[in-house]
Amino acid sequence: MSNRSIIIMVLVLVGATAYLLFKGDGDIDMGGEKHGAEAAHMEDAKKDAPAAPVAPAAEAKK
Repeated sequence: MSNRSIIIMVLVLVGATAYLLFKGDGDIDMGGEKHGAEAAHMEDAKKDAPAAPVAPAAEAKK
């Protein structure tokens, strides 16, 4: 591949990325794992989730 075709391909990929970011509102959080008040929405999700079924107790060996 020539340098010209590589440059054109990079420009096409940059353009496609910009288009998708603008179309999808570009709300991307690259901040990593959240703690504290920033993660408050996770507590609401935990309340709405059904509880896991209780596992039967293992019988004690005599």
